[in-house]
Amino acid sequence: FDDRAQRVARAFVKLLDAAGVKWGILGTEETCTGDPAKRAGNDFLFQMLAFQNIQTLQAYEVQEIVATCPHCFNTLKNEYPQLGGNFRVWHHTQYLLHLIEQGRLKLPQNGSPNGLTVFHDPCYLGRGNGEYEAPRQLLRRVGARLQEPPRHKDFALCCGAGGAQMFKEPEPGKKDINIERTEELLGLGPQRIAVGCPFCMTMIRDGVKHAGKEQQVEVLDIAEILAEKLEKS
Repeated sequence: FDDRAQRVARAFVKLLDAAGVKWGILGTEETCTGDPAKRAGNDFLFQMLAFQNIQTLQAYEVQEIVATCPHCFNTLKNEYPQLGGNFRVWHHTQYLLHLIEQGRLKLPQNGSPNGLTVFHDPCYLGRGNGEYEAPRQLLRRVGARLQEPPRHKDFALCCGAGGAQMFKEPEPGKKDINIERTEELLGLGPQRIAVGCPFCMTMIRDGVKHAGKEQQVEVLDIAEILAEKLEKS
């Protein structure tokens, strides 16, 4: 439903098509994985959504799922099996790297994104599931000049949206966490901030707008960066 997330999905689909992947979506049958409900403490709603999704996926004999959201990735991979939903689950950066390593997705070697790129680690991809290298390898493969922020990988600062915080009012404090994180990233002087999560996309974009830098600094999902490289070939 989010326009920005739809643009990421379209970029990802372009890459799948370029790799010759046969893919499908659930369309109107797809519901939320239930992650926000579970993090907010509503386990009944989580289980209701999860069982509905599991029944739908099993009806179509789905074996592999690729999620462009680390929250969905984590829930599908680590929590659905307890409810009978056993699937092979990928985060989209993992799957894109897999396609490149198989030789199915070929990205041009000439040229590289202009300026400096800073990558923000999503909590559920990094600390939650130990995946730090796939997004970084993808950025390096398209020639991005990558610089790490002071807090990265195991010590990366959350964007502020996890744990269902996206859906509640900020708690009293000196500064919103997304502003703190965005200021840290902007302090490196990047031309773009790369993300791998729709929650992070929203929070970091809001932080960039708060800093008045939306005309100078792009916030892009890694799939968009790769698709842009593909389009320029």
